[in-house]
Amino acid sequence: MRSTLSPPRRPDSGDLLDLDAAAETYAQGVGALPEGPQRRVARDAMVASALPFAARLARRYRNRGEPLEDLEQVARLGLVKAVDRYDPARGSFTAFAVITITGELRRHFRDHSWGVHVPRRLQELSLDVTQATAVLTSELSRAPSTTEIADYLGVEEAEVRTGQELAAAYTATSLNRPVSEDGRAELGELIGAPDGELTLVEDRLTVTTLIAHMPARERRILAMRFYGNHTQDEIAAQFGISQMHVSRLLSKALTWLRTAMLSDAPAAWPESPTATAPSARITHADDAAVTVTVTGEIDRDTAGMVRDELLRAVKERGAAARVAVDFAQVPFIDAAGMAALLAGEAAAGEAGVSLVVRRAPAHVRRVLATAGIDRLFEEPAAV
Repeated sequence: MRSTLSPPRRPDSGDLLDLDAAAETYAQGVGALPEGPQRRVARDAMVASALPFAARLARRYRNRGEPLEDLEQVARLGLVKAVDRYDPARGSFTAFAVITITGELRRHFRDHSWGVHVPRRLQELSLDVTQATAVLTSELSRAPSTTEIADYLGVEEAEVRTGQELAAAYTATSLNRPVSEDGRAELGELIGAPDGELTLVEDRLTVTTLIAHMPARERRILAMRFYGNHTQDEIAAQFGISQMHVSRLLSKALTWLRTAMLSDAPAAWPESPTATAPSARITHADDAAVTVTVTGEIDRDTAGMVRDELLRAVKERGAAARVAVDFAQVPFIDAAGMAALLAGEAAAGEAGVSLVVRRAPAHVRRVLATAGIDRLFEEPAAV
């Protein structure tokens, strides 16, 4: 259980003994006096004789963000309360006054000095740690360790660390505090505001890195379209290709960028090892499955061909319970190609058979998985 910090040894013990004797004499004599000027004069004299004692207690709490004059006023208020409530039968006056005056000083710090609301128990813990640190620093001629403070207070080291951290909440700095010699600039003006563009920095850096892995032609097409604001027709004329070809190249580049940005380890740019013309045809059929082999890029120009072949395979499957689509030679697929796959899956479902995708390259697998249609994969991804 945490103990309350014991106050440092008091100097001038002889003076305190005299003060205890004076207080006892006052308490015994004031009871025989009627309410009136004589009683008030005796009370004022007792308070005046103890003012240096109250001032010493106030000075123990200096250098904590509160003016010493204010602390002395609070200590005097506590002294008046101690004089009014003192009962010789309950012990010495100085012991009672220390408790009363210290309590007033702590209450003052708790109610007037904390920049944010902190529970009373934690406020007192912070004050104990601060006072113990000052005492031990004086005794050891160095800053005490957390262990030494904990031993001094009889608490756990975790409580000492909590008390030290609470010091940051003691005094809040005003945002209107001047920070320039002429007083024109305030602290609040130097604090940055949330930058909405900051969240895009990582995406921009990632895109820049990924574009560097693209072929030179695709990089230049992206730059002309999105940085030069050229139309697809203008880009086509620059490269001597059709506008439709430019559209396919842009779609391929953007699809790859989107997939790569969502992947932990983006695939390399998909390159076709051979100049195989796009095709889709039934290459095998037996009682177990009908295989449709697709080659080349599947985009808006070739998706219709793939869809028609898938629908034909479903219709002419015979006794086969499965339509397998071989993607081993498909380096790229866009939204139109995925729509063709979904049309084939829907037709297969109506016919009571399944449609699966086999041997898709890693990049195509990522595209399909990102689109949420990885359920069509016949085999799990390689680890």
